[in-house]
Amino acid sequence: MLKQRVITALLLLPLVMMAIFMASAPWFLLLLAIILLGGSREYSRLAGVSSYPTGYLLVLIQATIFVFLALYKDYWAINISLYLSVCCIAWILLFVRLPLYRPDTQVDNSYRAISLVTAIASITTGWFALSWIRVQPEGSWLILLLLLIVWAADTGAYFSGRAFGNKKLAPHISPGKTLAGLYGGLVAAPVVALLAAKLMPIEAVEPVRLVLLSVVTALVSVGGDLMISLHKRTSGHKDSGKLLPGHGGILDRIDSLLAAAPFFALGLLFPGF
Repeated sequence: MLKQRVITALLLLPLVMMAIFMASAPWFLLLLAIILLGGSREYSRLAGVSSYPTGYLLVLIQATIFVFLALYKDYWAINISLYLSVCCIAWILLFVRLPLYRPDTQVDNSYRAISLVTAIASITTGWFALSWIRVQPEGSWLILLLLLIVWAADTGAYFSGRAFGNKKLAPHISPGKTLAGLYGGLVAAPVVALLAAKLMPIEAVEPVRLVLLSVVTALVSVGGDLMISLHKRTSGHKDSGKLLPGHGGILDRIDSLLAAAPFFALGLLFPGF
């Protein structure tokens, strides 16, 4: 399994870099929308509506939202701090589901309705934040910085969890995650962020602010991961899909990024970035 994961990651990495640095902003927004529509379809499976017309309706609604946002992208700069704040608030409200989760949760109409709202909110806010970052003058490098923070948090959590993990972080949702893993990720993220910012051709960033931003970004990325785990555990699916050998589906790879992007983007608006 590990070998398959590594091979898939090595094949995907150059494609991701090409999309970030070689595709123009409009093409990046379109490509990102297509990928996230695939994630939306996976969400319908985790929400328990994939065999219903509702599953296809979810994808159609999501596509309509993307088209609307793209048509009015020239107006994003107006009150962008408000829009990104709303995105972050939406995620904070979604995170309320995590401590309220019970292992006996059933796939009933209530679960389906809440999960559909979660799908639209998480994918829409993730796309909006990533798209806004990309259209900035240093957008490609900023997206890479965001990815490195999320990857560092995930990698740091993996190794520290294996070495020191004992107390579970969210045993009912994701038994493999530990508090030690969380702390390891929160340490790894700012270290990688500081090193990356020094090497990237971007404007100098105040170290203290970058550390705070990377810690917050890493922390909420864990929440995004747990959100998908909540749906997988309730619906009885090991992975969100089977598109990526060794990794699962699209949501399995971008769950952390969807949650992290709005908070990272909002943090860029603060003085010192």
